[in-house]
Amino acid sequence: MSGMLINLIIQIVSGAIGGNVAGGAAKNIDLGTLGNTIAGAIGGGAGGQLLGMLIPLLANSASTPDIGSIIGQVAGGGVAGAVLTAIVGAIKNRAAA
Repeated sequence: MSGMLINLIIQIVSGAIGGNVAGGAAKNIDLGTLGNTIAGAIGGGAGGQLLGMLIPLLANSASTPDIGSIIGQVAGGGVAGAVLTAIVGAIKNRAAA
């Protein structure tokens, strides 16, 4: 499996987890388990790829997977997933009001 695909999988999974953590922490942005997971996975994948372009250390992890770059992938994907879940939840609440 290529390193880039492994990075994307790590980002998507950690984004889904981050989305569920954000939804559980703030009930006003909660989209339900499935909604949090989907929004978080999309945010984690897209945000993680964007961070990989901006931070060379994360982009090089495809060729040399070490614990530091994997932690960076997990953190980037998780935060991006939580942020997108919060944005989508806020938009949903704003539209419902």
